[in-house]
Amino acid sequence: MPVLSQELLARRLRDGEGGGVFLLFGEEEHLRDATARRIIDAHLDPGTRDFNLDEVRGDDVTAERLGSLIGTPPMMAEWRVVVVREAQALAASPTTRAILEDAADRPPAGLVLVLMADLGSSKAKLWSKLKKKTSAVEFARLSESDLPGWLMSWAQRTGLAMDVDAARGVAAAVGPDLAVAVREMEKLRDYVGERPAITLDDVTAVVGVIPRQDRWAWIDSVAERRLDTARAALPVLLDMGETGVGLTIALATHFLRLALCKAGGRAVLERELPPHQRWLSRRAESQARIWTADEIDRVLEHLRRADRLLKSAPLSDLQVMEELMLRVQHERAATA
Repeated sequence: MPVLSQELLARRLRDGEGGGVFLLFGEEEHLRDATARRIIDAHLDPGTRDFNLDEVRGDDVTAERLGSLIGTPPMMAEWRVVVVREAQALAASPTTRAILEDAADRPPAGLVLVLMADLGSSKAKLWSKLKKKTSAVEFARLSESDLPGWLMSWAQRTGLAMDVDAARGVAAAVGPDLAVAVREMEKLRDYVGERPAITLDDVTAVVGVIPRQDRWAWIDSVAERRLDTARAALPVLLDMGETGVGLTIALATHFLRLALCKAGGRAVLERELPPHQRWLSRRAESQARIWTADEIDRVLEHLRRADRLLKSAPLSDLQVMEELMLRVQHERAATA
């Protein structure tokens, strides 16, 4: 079967489609752990959980022990759950590979086997086989564009509203570590109490220092044709560790979104965006209105030129990016 989306797996669990082997793989450990807990909760009652849940590590468990756990039937319940963390270690042994393949081909009655693995660049054939034979879900690390949308969804699931600026503030302050971001969101939930929404002021009060300039605000300033502001912010961004190449790629991605919105409208852009990036569509729609299609095409050409210079010319990132801002600004002057 094909690799499942996280949303489809959640729906199957809600609908009571259980049992068999689950392969949860990818870099994002926090989401893997949360999904494993949902699988456990969907199959086990609190009263019999202690009898029917075993959790082991792949780099610790012997083949004999693994086989015994998989073959043990449920006790006083419909299901028995075996969770194997660091399961990537199991691919090193022919015996454990055979045990896992057999479990995937012929799952014992009442078995729920959850394999959790960061496969990295592993070329082991075991994983390609298991992806086809199990309920497999990939948990890739969230991108910078995904994180604000994910945080807004997290707030919504807990009954809170969270605007884009507040979500960007958390993302900019804590970085890409999702487990840290969730801890800060839990603090924010407690801080706002009975209030219905999390604001940027709440983020500043609870999470702490937000960078003087974040790339989302900078991209907005370019897309909204506030080019003097964007040019003035460049030294700050670069001093904070951003690179010319990274900013150029981010801008190119955003202007491609504007081009799509210009051509087909917000609904078309939303259909093309990943779920956690659909929050971008409303702002992109308003930004697209202030550019013509030809101007967007020329900006993309300027970005391609800047990318070549950054990778080949003996110029600093600041020099190349300042020249890029002036070229984009000229588009406005030339068409004003």
